[in-house]
Amino acid sequence: MYDYLIVGAGLYGAVFARQAKERGKSVLVIDKRPHIAGNVYTEETEGIQVHKYGAHIFHTNNREVWEYVNRFAEFNRFTNSPVANYHGELYSLPFNMYTFNKMWGVVTPEEAEERIEEQKKNAGISEPRNLEEQAISLVGTDIYEKLIKGYTEKQWGRPCTELPAFIIKRLPVRFTFDNNYFNALFQGIPVGGYTKLVENMLEGIEVRLGVDYLEKKEELDGLARKIVYTGPIDAFFGYRLGCLEYRSVRFETEVLDMPNFQGNAAVNYTDRETPWTRIIEHKWFEFGKDAEGNELPRTVISREYSAEWKPGDEPYYPVNDEKNGALYEEYRKLAAQENRVVFGGRLGEYKYYDMDAVIASALAKAGEELE
Repeated sequence: MYDYLIVGAGLYGAVFARQAKERGKSVLVIDKRPHIAGNVYTEETEGIQVHKYGAHIFHTNNREVWEYVNRFAEFNRFTNSPVANYHGELYSLPFNMYTFNKMWGVVTPEEAEERIEEQKKNAGISEPRNLEEQAISLVGTDIYEKLIKGYTEKQWGRPCTELPAFIIKRLPVRFTFDNNYFNALFQGIPVGGYTKLVENMLEGIEVRLGVDYLEKKEELDGLARKIVYTGPIDAFFGYRLGCLEYRSVRFETEVLDMPNFQGNAAVNYTDRETPWTRIIEHKWFEFGKDAEGNELPRTVISREYSAEWKPGDEPYYPVNDEKNGALYEEYRKLAAQENRVVFGGRLGEYKYYDMDAVIASALAKAGEELE
């Protein structure tokens, strides 16, 4: 009899498992995939750590979380500075003085602010009611039309006028020449990849892979006193109230016989016509060199295509609109009645979580459970 059965070997499950193990609890971790690390899984190809399920850049202002992850991996100094490609025109992301200069020819922050204010005024926006209005009020019509609208509608599969304003509030807008996308005190990529980080977290803990919890629920529930469940909350209840909506992502990854394809880790394709949302060139997460510091002769790229989720697909992004929020609330009430089960993580809590927030949430919940 284990103290905890942990369903999912991603970040939430691995952190909870580590904390429980350190408190002397017996733990079994299972995952239906053939590997650990969930969506942060990386695998080596051509000496390059490939982010199998999309780019993951660790960033946080939470010192406790930063110190925690540094127990299990050394982090490099990678800074996220994506580039936007609109029909071959390249712009800086985050939106900053380089972006404003390229778009309008302005040179000073004052000129840029005046241009945005003028466009916001012409659009007649006072209180933004949706993503389109929020974006225009932040950066003006020109930048919205070229660098936000097409990308966002590809990403979410819905018109910007139907998406909530808060989605775009995360977007950094700076009247400086700072190309760092994140306003984070700490950021980087684990040297040797995320799989190694999670492997170190799970050291000494029993892990079984290729095990589908929902298929063998009764049998597996009998193995432990408590269950930590990090899968989709609606699937746990057999979708009895209906399916929550997600966006899924399809990846086309290829090895190229050249040392440099695009010169940057991430290039977002912001026009509506290009079918992919972005291209990731994985080697630039670790500066294009191997562990000995030698230049890598080949490169690996992944094109990302956003798609509407359907059962059987991998759910990536919860669609946090009003309708899904109300349905999740009903599932949360059902979850509250499951005394033996802790629901956690992006899918268990139906929440768009950054990695540091997942870790903070798992640490907090483990602290609560294990005290």
